Amino acid sequence: MSETSILKKIDRQSDEMSGAEQKVAAFILDNAHLIPTMTTKDLSGKAGVSEATVIRFCKTIGIGSYKSFKLTLVKELSNTSISVNDFSLLQSRDSPYELFNKVTHVNRGALEAAVSALDKRELNKAIEALLEANTILFYGVGGSAAAAVDGHYKFAKLGFHAMMTLDFHFMLSIASHLKKGDVFIAISTSGKTKDVLELARFAKTREATVMAITNVGKSPLYKEADIVLGTPMVEHENRIGSIASKMVQMNMIDALYVGTFHRIGSSVEEPYKKASEAAARLKR
Repeated sequence: MSETSILKKIDRQSDEMSGAEQKVAAFILDNAHLIPTMTTKDLSGKAGVSEATVIRFCKTIGIGSYKSFKLTLVKELSNTSISVNDFSLLQSRDSPYELFNKVTHVNRGALEAAVSALDKRELNKAIEALLEANTILFYGVGGSAAAAVDGHYKFAKLGFHAMMTLDFHFMLSIASHLKKGDVFIAISTSGKTKDVLELARFAKTREATVMAITNVGKSPLYKEADIVLGTPMVEHENRIGSIASKMVQMNMIDALYVGTFHRIGSSVEEPYKKASEAAARLKR
């Protein structure tokens, strides 16, 4: 059993739970790493109880919903398991291959946690907004800039008027041309980055739809956005670089890209083929 505080709390309180809740507790304590990808139906089936019992169990341990429980567990598992993203790494004697395995483990865990953090209704709204947009702007700074660049690249390939620049003042000039129905995609792990917030607020004055890719919670960006694509909190503030959080952001961009392509793919099939043929000729 992982020594995280939520699991310790479940272990301590299990004797005071009902028989059915104890079954839920036992399964979670033995299979904590599986929970982030399980629904209430999955967990109730594995524990041999009703879905209502799973919900009651969450309330018994002081958490209002199963989704909130999963997010809490994911955060604690991420912070207390394999650490490759803070200065404690300097104390290890791992080989490059061992570090590769640790990075893979952390990234896999972050992507699994993203399933719990995302509200699928918000994702549906995001795809609809993108399909209606004439202009799509992507913006992020630091590690989040990589996802913004990738988003610009992918949506430009789909034929959208998509743009991204690291220059705040230039982006401000571009954003001044946004119109109602256009989309500004703000990417920030913490949701507190000043430049990202200022541009998001400015985009709203232009009546554009502000879409945020940010950690779930009550950060300023989370509150400002019209559409929130929530990401799990998988890294500390004091870190050596964006690793797991960047992976989650890039995965979200890929989901938006594939979801949009799924809707309009037939209309861009011919340009895609022409581009592929031209690229193939250049390789000869």
